[in-house]
Amino acid sequence: MSVRRLVVLVGVIFLAAIRAQACPFCGPVGESLARRRDTAGYVCIAEAADRARPDAAGLLAGAFRVIQVLPDTPGRVAGEPPAVVTARVAAPVEGTAVLFGSADSPPRWSAVAADEALLGHVVMAPAVKQPASERLSWFAARLEHPEPAIADDAFAEFAVAPYPAVREAAEALAARPLAAWVADPATDQRRRGFYGLALGIVVAEGLAGGKTPSSAPLRAALDASGGDFRAGADGLMAGILVADRIEGLDWLVDRAGPDRPVDQRQLLSALRFAAEYLGATIPPGRITAATARLARSPAVAADAIIDLARAEAWEEVDAVAAWWDAAADDPLIRRAVAGYLIACPTAAARDHLGRIGREDPAGLAKARAAAELPLGR
Repeated sequence: MSVRRLVVLVGVIFLAAIRAQACPFCGPVGESLARRRDTAGYVCIAEAADRARPDAAGLLAGAFRVIQVLPDTPGRVAGEPPAVVTARVAAPVEGTAVLFGSADSPPRWSAVAADEALLGHVVMAPAVKQPASERLSWFAARLEHPEPAIADDAFAEFAVAPYPAVREAAEALAARPLAAWVADPATDQRRRGFYGLALGIVVAEGLAGGKTPSSAPLRAALDASGGDFRAGADGLMAGILVADRIEGLDWLVDRAGPDRPVDQRQLLSALRFAAEYLGATIPPGRITAATARLARSPAVAADAIIDLARAEAWEEVDAVAAWWDAAADDPLIRRAVAGYLIACPTAAARDHLGRIGREDPAGLAKARAAAELPLGR
């Protein structure tokens, strides 16, 4: 492949790139407390000394009186912190807090409100240098903890962990009421998506607490979501793919008809996950075929074409090229088409580009330029 084609292909697949995360369906999460602890120069137990106010940068900060410095944290620097420090906070803090001071001189401080339970969590959480699967087994017991800050922190650990590590923690996850959490519409949407994926892992591993493992709760929860994009449906779909493999793929593809544009977009996200991680249980060709079927829908055509280029599914060249005329008023689809055709090494792609260039040179030039830029929808 020429350098130019490679540059275009990189630009076209930018949207479809999946980072090595356990849960691409969880959305952004903050840095976990254990990671903050293990990278800090100082970790202290403190007490709020006054009310938090906006600092010079407009961010909330308050004064804290240091009560105790934790002595054995991995990043601990020499010396003692001041008796009173000013630390940034996400929200006003009253009472006790855990302070994190950077290893800089002078340190930069941040604080998190912490009762006794959260302070114990920060102290006892496994070090980040420990194997991820071992750490996750500890955090699994704290998912949906009655202390919201602990539950949030446990979820943050899973959200950024590599998928293979999550699979290794399947036994610990099986001990949690995942099916109930998936079925509960009040469960936070990001967590619901992760719990769907986790339940799929538990089913695939045959772990169900003595019961027959089943993906039925996943399918029921997906049907109950009613196409609500906020319901974590992409994670539920990924769980079905993990648990039921090809049969689950066929069920999801048949379900995502033309009248379900939200489900189509969620399925496309689940297919990206499958392409990244499930090639050993679902043949890549089946995943590509499902993506090509979604590429027929105007609602997801642009992103599906990007995914076809990422998979180097050049056999879809004629179907992709047909979108140029069909999507005359959709620059996003045209950008994806141009990028696919430029990257595609076949004679058919060159023929399509030649025809389009003769009939619409200005449109093709604009789409070609856009296809080389890794910009999102």
